[in-house]
Amino acid sequence: RLLHRALCLLGLLIASGSGWAAQNHRVDTETGAETWETQNAGVTLAITQILPDQVRAFYINRGFPAEAIEPYARSCVYMTVLRNDAAPGVVHFRLAEWTLDSDTERRPPVGVDTWLERLQPHGLGKAALIAFRWAQFPPEQAYEPGGDWNQGMLAMGLSAGAEFDLIARWEVDGENYEGMIENARCAP
Repeated sequence: RLLHRALCLLGLLIASGSGWAAQNHRVDTETGAETWETQNAGVTLAITQILPDQVRAFYINRGFPAEAIEPYARSCVYMTVLRNDAAPGVVHFRLAEWTLDSDTERRPPVGVDTWLERLQPHGLGKAALIAFRWAQFPPEQAYEPGGDWNQGMLAMGLSAGAEFDLIARWEVDGENYEGMIENARCAP
């Protein structure tokens, strides 16, 4: 995994020129939730842990039975922000092209459509499913230059305490870019 990280970082540095910024890491003193943030080529990517109890409370207050939302609450959920601060054009991404790299697997984060399929057997009402979809990080989006952004919940599909790297990919005017969050941890 270390060799893979080194090769990815080298590739990112070559592909993105001198725009690569150091990763920032913060811990909320009240909740203990951690945030990781990085920037590349005028784009900012940030992920902040949403603690399982916070996820449960959010969805139970929107009509979800506890047993329906429990697998999602335990799946390592993050508030994810992608922002086009100063890219040279429209930033377009597809979540299916992002890579989550942990000690046990390498794949994209678990998207909203997968979670909606998993929630189907619970017979949730339309309003609850709409609330779920709207709160999620979008599977695909485009952001205009000058600060256009979005945020949403994104489940990594890992167990409590797992560590991972997240490689976000986007394109601007046909040119590909990447941003990498390293050594993120799922909330305990």
